[in-house]
Amino acid sequence: MANTLLSIQVIPRTPNGADSIPYVDEAIKVIQESGVKYEVHALETTMEGELAELLKIVERMHEALVNAGSPSIISQVRIAHHPSGISMDKLTEKYRP
Repeated sequence: MANTLLSIQVIPRTPNGADSIPYVDEAIKVIQESGVKYEVHALETTMEGELAELLKIVERMHEALVNAGSPSIISQVRIAHHPSGISMDKLTEKYRP
């Protein structure tokens, strides 16, 4: 079982005030390619895995945004770390139909 949930909202600055959504899509693509369990929500994406692995994904997300042309990125990150295990499904099961 995973020991960490990490939620991230990336806020890339874009060249010439361009729409940020294509940049956010690039960041989400990094998560998709990582193979970790994740859920995309309206204002953030939550990943489930091991702490070190998830932090490396955050680093790769920033690298991808810079490579896509973003001159700077602000990320808001929340981490729930439980060495004994944690999962999105377990935390939210009572709210699902």
